[in-house]
Amino acid sequence: MTKIMDPRWRDVSWQEALSQATPEIARVLDRALEGRELGFTQGLALATVKGSDLLALTKVADEMRRRKVGDAITYVVNRNLNFTNICIVGCAFCGFSRGPKAKDAYFHSTETLLAKCRDAVALGATEICIQGGLPRDLEGRYYAELLRAIHTEFPDLHLHAYSPMEISYGVEKTGLPLREYLVMLKEAGLGSIPGTAAEILDNSVRSELSPNKLTVERWIEVVRTAHALGIPSTSTIMYGHAERPEHWVNHMLLLRDIQKDTGGFTEFVPLGFIHSETRLYQKGNARAGASFSEDLIVHALARLMLNDHIPNVQVSWVKLGFDGALACLEAGANDFSGTLMEESISKAAGADYGESVLPGELRSLIRSIGRVPAERYTTYDIRKVFAEPDAEERLPVERLEKRYAPVGVGY
Repeated sequence: MTKIMDPRWRDVSWQEALSQATPEIARVLDRALEGRELGFTQGLALATVKGSDLLALTKVADEMRRRKVGDAITYVVNRNLNFTNICIVGCAFCGFSRGPKAKDAYFHSTETLLAKCRDAVALGATEICIQGGLPRDLEGRYYAELLRAIHTEFPDLHLHAYSPMEISYGVEKTGLPLREYLVMLKEAGLGSIPGTAAEILDNSVRSELSPNKLTVERWIEVVRTAHALGIPSTSTIMYGHAERPEHWVNHMLLLRDIQKDTGGFTEFVPLGFIHSETRLYQKGNARAGASFSEDLIVHALARLMLNDHIPNVQVSWVKLGFDGALACLEAGANDFSGTLMEESISKAAGADYGESVLPGELRSLIRSIGRVPAERYTTYDIRKVFAEPDAEERLPVERLEKRYAPVGVGY
């Protein structure tokens, strides 16, 4: 059987792979190649492929990516600011949160966060991503005040901040209507919001993951209101825990419907569940993260289901590792995420991979699969295309990652 990480896999054309697929899967893939929308039944068929059908799915997804967005792989130079790990929500899938009296609990001062922003700007960052836990005693206008402090000093820095859960918490703390609260954040400097806290947009699954998390309906309300105010967002999914393939499909269909109405999603980001340090896994209520096949399927499925509506599909190198991320970039994805500079949430849950990667390292990784690196802004405007290698490009130390063997890995 063709090995997905074997270099010979790249030599198989999408036409050859499609010709080896089973008739049912070939029909669905042909439909996608013709630009016809896929529904639940077709999506579920693709979500459970194996063997030659998986090869066909990944190769067709890669071809659809090429047709839609070309051969550039984009990335953003950014820094994460996880301002506190104190949180009252108690998500079973989270290894990041701490109680206020925990020895390793923290709540960084605004000056500390500004210093981190100064460091990031000096390193070429165009984006700051701000998220944190939900402390019980959080002052309601803290989110706006932090944005305002950063935006005042760095007016050209894009502030990508606060999940729908955090925004909903800010509404609760201030008593302001949602729309008015979002207007306040926007006036303080908010540029876009992360579409995290989505996990799986199915209330029955969410009740297993975190009964205290905002509902599907509330997540949708926050996102739609933000989009209506001209505040774009990412969209995400967390997979590899207690969900099933039908949940992936329904989740993508829901996001597609929202995007048809609002056009506010900048990208779709599959996030594999990091299991080892989480209560959900330790109590036997989740599997040990996604398999490599599932990683490929979710990214390829996103390309086919969302292609005409959310054309940017991002990989999370923190969760996949570099080789896993590169494989998914050959299975329909087109964005390598960001440099991050620091990352706390996945690491706390047991992620094996680094917290930071240099822009030159990302570019070198992109070239390793024959694609062209391009630095982007948050909203996917291109800042610079790197047609030729430069002196900063080198493979990162963690190139030989820990989760997948570089060759010989089957479906």
